Amino acid sequence: MAGPAFRAAAVRVRVPATSANLGPGFDAFGLALGLYDDVVVRVAESGLSVDIAGQGADSLPRDERHLLVRSMRAVFDRLGGQPRGLEIVCANRIPHGRGLGSSSAAIVAGITAARAVTIGGASALDEDALLALANELEGHPDNVAACLRGGFTIAWTEEDTARAVTLDPSDRVVPVVFIPADEVLTEAARGLLPKTVPLADAALNAGRSALLVEALTRRPELLLTATEDRLHQDYRASAMPDSAALVAALRAEGVPAVISGAGPTVLALSDEENAEKLLHFAGPNFAAHRLPLDRTGAAVLPLDA
Repeated sequence: MAGPAFRAAAVRVRVPATSANLGPGFDAFGLALGLYDDVVVRVAESGLSVDIAGQGADSLPRDERHLLVRSMRAVFDRLGGQPRGLEIVCANRIPHGRGLGSSSAAIVAGITAARAVTIGGASALDEDALLALANELEGHPDNVAACLRGGFTIAWTEEDTARAVTLDPSDRVVPVVFIPADEVLTEAARGLLPKTVPLADAALNAGRSALLVEALTRRPELLLTATEDRLHQDYRASAMPDSAALVAALRAEGVPAVISGAGPTVLALSDEENAEKLLHFAGPNFAAHRLPLDRTGAAVLPLDA
C-alpha cells in the first residue's frame, strides 16, 4: 500500500494559550486565551530542520525530541507514513512552565500541522480523532481541548477516549494574567496533591463547577463564587507562595482569581471597566497582561496573514 502524499507548499498553524481548571473544574475546564504560538511547516526532500524564536529558543531541543516534532510523527504514523524531511519554524509567545498550556500548544500545533500538510489528512483524521490523539500525547484533555477548539471547553474521558464540548464565554469576561518570572513544573505541582480529599470539599467543588458554566457563559457577576476551589489550589500553594498570595489578595478585593492550570500564573476574570485597574496588583514579581478570549482555537492560516 502506498504511503500518504504531502503538500509541496508550506503550512502555517496558529495555536492559543490556555488556562485549565479555572478554580473548581480540575482537569475538566479550559479557556482559550488570545496569546499565540505560530508554526510554519514544509515537507522537505530529507532531514529535519527546527528553528525556534521567542519562548524556549535557548532551551528547547531542535531535533526529534521536540514535543512538536514528536506530535507530528504520531499523526504521520496514523496517516500511513512519514515524509522524507521536514522544515519547521516556530515563533513562540506562550511562556513555558507557567500554567498557560505551552506543552498543549506544541502538541496541538504539531498534530494540526501534520494533518494539514498531508493530502486528505482532514478526512482521515477528524476533529474527534485529533482531540483523542492530543489527549494521548498530553495525558489529560483540559488544555488540549481548549487549544484545539477555542472558547470555554469542558473535557472528559469516556472509555479511555477524550471528549469535549465547547461553550461560548460571555463577551463581558476580560481575562487578565499575572505571569511570574519563575517556572513551576506541572509534574511537581501534581505531586503535591493528596490521594483523597474530604467529601465536603468534593461536594463544594461539584457545585461550584456547575455554577461556573452559568457564570462564565451568561452571568459573570457570579464568577467570584463560581471560581472557589478546595481540591487543588491550597495543596499546591507551597510550590508557588507568591501566586497563592496574589490569588488571595485579588479575591479579597472581590476579583474572581485562580491559579492558571498547574501555576504559577494567576488568572483573573475581570470586566471591561475594571481590567486595566487590576494591572497594579502585579507588583515586582509578576508581569500583568490583559488578554482577549480566543474563540477559534487552532487555525491553519495563510502564510502572509
